Amino acid sequence: MSKAARKLKFEEAMKRLDEIVEAMDSGKIGIEESIDRYEEAMQLASQCRRILTLCEQRIRRIQFDADGQPTLTEFEPPAGEPDDAAGREPSGPADELDAGEDRP
Repeated sequence: MSKAARKLKFEEAMKRLDEIVEAMDSGKIGIEESIDRYEEAMQLASQCRRILTLCEQRIRRIQFDADGQPTLTEFEPPAGEPDDAAGREPSGPADELDAGEDRP
């Protein structure tokens, strides 16, 4: 079973992504192994995005109402930022990996 096939903690998945990037950047692995690692990286990046989405949903912000009483509100991304990765341009290696994730 590959590391991507089993569910890793976020930190473990990110560490594995770093290892994959280093291996591919080194130029010391062949094309077949590069493709295998690219596919694994795609799975890991997708898993990390799911974890972050779940974490975001759990975040609550404490605000005070008109009476000065604390209330919990749902997390809302800052104005001008989309609430998911689908609405933005790739901004880094993980995003670039995910850009082709739905392709065969």
